[in-house]
Amino acid sequence: MRLLIQRVTEASVTIDKQIKSSISKGLLLLVGIEETDTQEDIDFLCKKTVNLRIFDDENGVMNRSVLETGGEILVVSQFTLHASTKKGNRPSYIKAAKPEVSIPLYEQFCQALSEMLGKPIQTGEFGADMQVELINDGPVTIWIDSKNRD
Repeated sequence: MRLLIQRVTEASVTIDKQIKSSISKGLLLLVGIEETDTQEDIDFLCKKTVNLRIFDDENGVMNRSVLETGGEILVVSQFTLHASTKKGNRPSYIKAAKPEVSIPLYEQFCQALSEMLGKPIQTGEFGADMQVELINDGPVTIWIDSKNRD
């Protein structure tokens, strides 16, 4: 499972010209799921996300988590995070999980993240054509792959 985490001052997801979800200060998570992902990957990434110290403290040092700052989280599924560009110019998505695997894992991830954050999170719509808008704060963008924990 891969996450692209962006610290934002605001973010939203629009589907068919209608805003589905929006947040103010917090995190936008783009989530890619592969066939081999399990509950262990979900638990690792949820814990890492809510405790990641990327928000400024009173001294302007990134020393606070989204949990500590009361920030919000917007989660958007994005199978293209598993693109392979090793061969040719057309990316291959062979490692991205099929919907029958990825939808339940995505839903489990969102539920576990909401529980760890202690409040509801916002989401996109799995498989929809979405327009994602954000103002990246910093900019701060972090890539985490649950298969590379060492």
